Amino acid sequence: MRETATELTTLIADYRNPDHAADILQLMDEYSRDPFGGGEPLSDLCRRELVDRLADFPGAFSALAYREETPVGLVNCFTGFSTFACRPLINIHDVVVSAGARGSGVCTEMLDRVAREAKARGCCKLTLEVLEKNRPAQTAYRRSGFKPYALDEEFGQAEFWQRYL
Repeated sequence: MRETATELTTLIADYRNPDHAADILQLMDEYSRDPFGGGEPLSDLCRRELVDRLADFPGAFSALAYREETPVGLVNCFTGFSTFACRPLINIHDVVVSAGARGSGVCTEMLDRVAREAKARGCCKLTLEVLEKNRPAQTAYRRSGFKPYALDEEFGQAEFWQRYL
């Protein structure tokens, strides 16, 4: 069931729906080709297996946004756990808004959809990472109520680190 906000609709994707699967891959490829997504096409492995692997991954879900029937946005989410709140949380891993739809409220509508889904799942918060020079994304996230993470301002903001295996 789609939810309407003017001509924009959002929904939680059904990974087994071939149309949703194709839309997820199309939007992920667009994101992957963007400089903030790495600047390369989506790999053949991801094209073949991504949606099936998301479907099989416990706690994964995705929100899709459409203008009319055209896919214009995607948010991929994963359930985590907050030890301090002793409740699940949702980590937003990918946020994709098609270039032609940026600045039109797509991100806000998708993040609102994700927040409603997270509340329905009993989650305490949403988390995400954003590149420090991706100012448009930071603006959109702040507009949706996100802010840099800090337990105590005296100790500064958290940083996102990685270690490849």
